Amino acid sequence: MRIFSNPSACFALFLAAIAVFFPGCASRAAASAEEYYSIGMAYFQLAEAESDAGRKSEKYREAEKWLNRARAADKTRTASEYNLGRIAFETGRFDEASDYFERILKTDPDNIMALKAAAYCKIKTRDFEQAESFYTRVLALTPESMDDGYNYALVCYAMEKYEKTEEILSKYPFALSENNDALLLYARSLSKLDRIEAVDSYAQLIANGNTDSRVRYEYALLLERGEFFAKALEEYRVLVNAIPADQVEPSKAFIRFTIARLLLTADSENTEGIGALNTAVSEGFADMDALEALLEDERIVSSNKEEIRKIIGNIQNKDEEEKTEP
Repeated sequence: MRIFSNPSACFALFLAAIAVFFPGCASRAAASAEEYYSIGMAYFQLAEAESDAGRKSEKYREAEKWLNRARAADKTRTASEYNLGRIAFETGRFDEASDYFERILKTDPDNIMALKAAAYCKIKTRDFEQAESFYTRVLALTPESMDDGYNYALVCYAMEKYEKTEEILSKYPFALSENNDALLLYARSLSKLDRIEAVDSYAQLIANGNTDSRVRYEYALLLERGEFFAKALEEYRVLVNAIPADQVEPSKAFIRFTIARLLLTADSENTEGIGALNTAVSEGFADMDALEALLEDERIVSSNKEEIRKIIGNIQNKDEEEKTEP
């Protein structure tokens, strides 16, 4: 969580040197809260730049020591509380981090930085209702902020408030045309609401160059659900050719099964479905629940169901043979 820009490395090193070589200077009565705060922030910046986990943790602890001294003074209390919260967040103590940010909000309820940070802590602890409450306050203060709107929409989507997700994102039409992350979230919320406009949003993602296999699969599945069978089949075939052989989700074999299922259900006269199903099985597809579900599908003709039973039987026989092998 990086919100403030870093001071120069030279400045940070200079302040750290004061703490290391003149440790008594900050403990004298004459030392000011600003000095404590500066030394604490120097250690904080050094911790952020540190790649070794042990040394990073040590510098964070040192930063906390000085910032805790600085927070005793009114002049540096809020900044110290905020950065102590940042340290707690960076070290995975999300509840403690939230406590720091919420203390700031008790005296400064419109502090945007603290509101955003508190909301993000609540996301980390999966307290989505409280996160939503914080983002509502953030958006009331900065309604034009697409970044805040997107984060708010993410929270609403996680809470399965799909209408609210769509409502929030629709306020940022320019971002939806430029930002693929926002457009994907918008498309997914429309899909959850069974809105046909979701097809156009997914199509725009593909046109924008989104090559993520999961996104393309969602698009093809949506096309199939909308009974755009020819286009869905086209997308599945593009996908199966693009997926690496070792990809797990979705796997090449699973997409081949999906193609077979579509061929078998969308056109009962089509003769390619069983061949596609055999190919899927030969490439490793062995989900018996999915195969047996085909036998319950009334769209599949009886002759093809008989072939599906043979495929299921062959898989079962192969499993039994492998179990009995020494």
